[in-house]
Amino acid sequence: MYISIIEKFNLSKNVLARFSQAKLISSARRIPLVFLGALMFTLAPVGAFAQSDSSETLEESVARSPDEVYSYLRLFGEVFDRIREEYVDVPDEKELIQAAIDGMLSSLDPHSGYLTPQIRDAVMQDTTGEFGGLGIELTMQEGVVKVIAPIPDTPAERAGLLADDFIIKLDGKAILGQGMDATISQMRGTVGEPITVTIVRRGVAKPFDVTLNRDRIPLRAVRWLVEKDVGIMRLDGFSGQAFPGIQDAINGIIEEREGEMPLGLILDLRNNPGGLVDQAVQIVDAFLSRGSILLTRGRTELESARYDARPDDLDKLISDIPLIVLINGGSASASEIVAGALQDQGRATIVGTRSFGKGSVQLIISLGANGAMRLTTSRYYTPSNRSIQAVGIQPDIEIFQDVPLEFGGRDEIVGEAALDGQIGGGSDDEATTGSSVFVPRDRSLDTQLNYAIDLILGNESNEAFPPDPNG
Repeated sequence: MYISIIEKFNLSKNVLARFSQAKLISSARRIPLVFLGALMFTLAPVGAFAQSDSSETLEESVARSPDEVYSYLRLFGEVFDRIREEYVDVPDEKELIQAAIDGMLSSLDPHSGYLTPQIRDAVMQDTTGEFGGLGIELTMQEGVVKVIAPIPDTPAERAGLLADDFIIKLDGKAILGQGMDATISQMRGTVGEPITVTIVRRGVAKPFDVTLNRDRIPLRAVRWLVEKDVGIMRLDGFSGQAFPGIQDAINGIIEEREGEMPLGLILDLRNNPGGLVDQAVQIVDAFLSRGSILLTRGRTELESARYDARPDDLDKLISDIPLIVLINGGSASASEIVAGALQDQGRATIVGTRSFGKGSVQLIISLGANGAMRLTTSRYYTPSNRSIQAVGIQPDIEIFQDVPLEFGGRDEIVGEAALDGQIGGGSDDEATTGSSVFVPRDRSLDTQLNYAIDLILGNESNEAFPPDPNG
């Protein structure tokens, strides 16, 4: 006979009352990272903001008395005990607890969740090294894993996976309902090891299988080139090497031109799902000498902060160089922080289509040997105090790609606004239409990039370029 978990722990009302008042997580156990879906950004809060009246009202409306909370904990214990004693097969109690924790966190919003030790290690690896995988940016839609975009020059792109494809099986096993983190963990593995992915694609009558060989997915931060005297920097993600990569790219562009400044710079953030917040802040700071970069507001002072630009040698070096930022429906989180700050401060013209619209910050909180929890702790705001949550960044100049007919609308995603449980609170109406994530592999066919180059060269003109920093 099992000992009842309620009897074993003997939870009393007084203990619960003290428990609810305690600070459960010390700052030493907080790993500050934030991501889109399975990805995250680093946050190092300084300063504070006051709570808004509306959030206080919400908090009061859902407040529960210690007695009521205690009764629900008793209910959980009773259910747990019945499963242990009466389920048809002997359950793994560790898995039961982990599933309960994950269910509690994932019920909050699409980006909160429980990370097993293995998944936590993989998440940390995302920001520092490389891994064996497929190279797909993913999100979750109504419990189904959905492709945002394949990463360039990876098995997923070479196999022809497309934005808006749904993944329903891995190696013949259904993955519906198992969660994003578990799916990503299954996709990773030894370099060269094959995996069969079952795809549902709009316009294709039946699901079909694609077999891919896992490859080393480098977390290469920045690729750059000079075309027609214009420096082009492609940032794939905000890993710990993002800002150093931008520094190296700018210096490399100038060096290639034998010390002569480029006629302009293009920062390509299309299909960039985000990454470390401190890298986003540093990249914005590279182009600004003063002014606000980012505001965050949470329920506690620790999660509320303001980040400001400071003068340095890099922004002085490139202060007179025109800047264009490219975005699309796959530009999320840290990408939106960069685009929003440079747009609000009048430093860059934003070209492309509406961004994803993820305006929240997650914190990875260590649970020691038991993994970690990913928890949404704040919303972020651009320098003009706008929240882009479920809204996205609207480009200054909207330019559409010439999408091949065979894609038939499959290049568009609604973004954050379409995710179940997204937290809302954006400063404008939520997105209801799709935004394209299509970027042609052939650069000569890239309408958005070519338009940006022509703007800098003067072959195209628009009142939004160059932007007015005093506007």
